Amino acid sequence: MKKLNIVLTDCNTVTSGDLDLSVLEKFGNVTYYGESLPDEVPERIKDADIVILNKTVLGKPELEGAKNLKLIALFATGYNNIDTVYARSRGITVANAGSYSTSAVAQQVFGFILANATKIAEYDRDVKAGEWTRSRLFCFFSRPASELQGKTLGIFGYGAIGRRVAEIAKAFEMRVIATTRTPKQDDIATFVDFDTLLRESDYLSLNCPLNDGTRELFDAKVFAKMKKGAYFINTARGGVIIEQDLVDALKSGHLSGAAVDVLTVEPMRADCPLIDAPNITFTPHVAWAPIETRRRLLSIVCDNIENFLGGTPKNVVN
Repeated sequence: MKKLNIVLTDCNTVTSGDLDLSVLEKFGNVTYYGESLPDEVPERIKDADIVILNKTVLGKPELEGAKNLKLIALFATGYNNIDTVYARSRGITVANAGSYSTSAVAQQVFGFILANATKIAEYDRDVKAGEWTRSRLFCFFSRPASELQGKTLGIFGYGAIGRRVAEIAKAFEMRVIATTRTPKQDDIATFVDFDTLLRESDYLSLNCPLNDGTRELFDAKVFAKMKKGAYFINTARGGVIIEQDLVDALKSGHLSGAAVDVLTVEPMRADCPLIDAPNITFTPHVAWAPIETRRRLLSIVCDNIENFLGGTPKNVVN
């Protein structure tokens, strides 16, 4: 029986050498590409039976020459980089990896919240700069730290990640409110309309997908409706916000700060408007990337392939 041809188009997005991808070789002959430029993709996948990818774009121009392709397996939950309609018309199954990063992303959200509330990083810099040695008092509280207890955390998007964020917030005795497209019954969050979410949240966390309903939703008008002094967190997708409008909300002082793990264009451009914004914290799209999380992701992708080959495909998005 002919071995399957399997192509990984951008494996450097899931491993820097710390994740063993050779487990995929049990399914067939694997060709590994660290990254693929757009004009390289059609040639690289033209003989593939299975393509495994993270952020490589596969539209009609890339897919039409891949006559043997049967499965696109994503190292990701989001699949907006795949033309799923065209893939379906060709009989190509697209399978994503859902829920692998729930704990990791929720952890990152609270990393941002705790960093803002405690000012640990700022105090650390002050101490290392000698500020404590110059203090006449045993403590040196020059930073406006605050308790989370009693603060309101707003969550926009209440899927698995949003709910995990809410669970953590409850441990800190925060009030949790949420807005979600699909009404839910929940014993943690109180569901409110969008304007109430904006008006009452001390911290606002975006945990929604990027789609036609959320793209550039957070613009100047929305930021203006947020509670003055609120702290804004985006670990969802960069395209959910208009970046210059967030810069303006921070510069005006209407928002006290922001933390972002995702940008509209990645990697960050030198002219990204957020780069010079005041009171902003960045991480480079790594909320999903702890080693344990990536091992779980690889396991889900392997399971998707195994189920597809066994005739019982799962996590199909088209």
